[in-house]
Amino acid sequence: MSFREQLNAIDSQADLRVAAAGASDDYHAIKSRIHLKLLDKFDLAALEALPGPMLRAEIAVMAERLLDEEQAAVNESERRSLIRDIQHEMLGFGPLELLMADPTVSDILVNSYNRIFVERKGRLELSTVRFTDEKHLLRIIDKIVSLVGRRIDESSPMVDARLPDGSRVNAVIAPVALDGPMMSIRRFAHIPLRMENLIHDLHSLTPDMATVLEGLCRSKVNMIIAGGTGAGKTTLLNILSGFIPPAERIVTIEDAAELQLQQPHVVRMETRPANIEGKGEITQRALVRNALRMRPDRIIIGEVRGAEAVDMLQAMNTGHDGSLTTIHANNPRDALARLENMIGMANLNLPHKAARQQIASAITVVIQGLRLIDGRRKITSIQEITGMEGDIITMQEIFAFRQTGVGADGAVEGYFQASGVRPKFSERLRAFGVTLPDAMFDSTRRYQ
Repeated sequence: MSFREQLNAIDSQADLRVAAAGASDDYHAIKSRIHLKLLDKFDLAALEALPGPMLRAEIAVMAERLLDEEQAAVNESERRSLIRDIQHEMLGFGPLELLMADPTVSDILVNSYNRIFVERKGRLELSTVRFTDEKHLLRIIDKIVSLVGRRIDESSPMVDARLPDGSRVNAVIAPVALDGPMMSIRRFAHIPLRMENLIHDLHSLTPDMATVLEGLCRSKVNMIIAGGTGAGKTTLLNILSGFIPPAERIVTIEDAAELQLQQPHVVRMETRPANIEGKGEITQRALVRNALRMRPDRIIIGEVRGAEAVDMLQAMNTGHDGSLTTIHANNPRDALARLENMIGMANLNLPHKAARQQIASAITVVIQGLRLIDGRRKITSIQEITGMEGDIITMQEIFAFRQTGVGADGAVEGYFQASGVRPKFSERLRAFGVTLPDAMFDSTRRYQ
């Protein structure tokens, strides 16, 4: 069992609320002193061989002893919190462990050492958790990035990394960060969401839309998931990948590995930044090219954002059907425009029409996600690319979310609706054994 799983098993939610309820400067001063004394007394390298629970118990015993020696003026609740915080410092990521163990927290945004915001149910709120000072925050950032072989310093002040549970981390320090170190953590559920959760719990799409998306994935249709930051693109990509048959070989390519594919035949690759000498960089484009030599059935790119778009489209056009990726865009039409711009980054000097023909030939469906003003995520549009008319890529919308207003409680009101158009890809789905009834595309039906 991992350290974080032990935390989740041992710490009750009541204890977490007590520990996160804010602490005085005296509390942080005592914790820092005890922590430093423990580092002097403990040989952590030798203790790493101990099982997690035993190591936690050893740290607790030593911390209790040091608190008694200091004759610290703390009550029983503060003593328990101090011991737990010290365990977090030595075995985990310090104050962040309190937030990482809270399943209601989806994002952790560290604006400074003493201002940490969290997102719960799509809403941002100021947390009472804090670091001791900037050095403390820098130490935790360095601990996180070193775990995945990355570095952060004045010559390379920005870094993307990941936590052991798959959460994505971005950190920025001076001279780029003007008000001290900053960090953003995008969390992912320990138990990955399933399509049923999106339908019944989150109401992000309708059962008909889910049936179509599942059929598209099983039928090896190339798709792009578009949306803004926090729109749920990676979550949907994870869910859709679950419909890929287990016999297929999947190659994933990401900047910071965060996909949680459940198939048995998955090979994962991750980009690498340049070293301190400016050498050794491995780009997504290089990984896409290498993936073509790995006998993939499908290629999944975490996010396409540059010249690798050319190689991705060529792969989709040369037998790697069923490939998936995400892209930042406000709507499906903008997603295609961004792809065209990315093709230009490859310096191939392709005419605009040729680039659009590549896009229209490679991609069949664009799925648009959106985080609404009330924090909820919705699949707001599913559109099919039908071909070219002159120099323009033609598209038709299959399903859409229509917003009608905002309620008194701030909740967005609206409904899902089919466009009434039967998509061309339904013939391909039928060939793979997926039949879509005509009633599914009836535009008179509305779903809340």
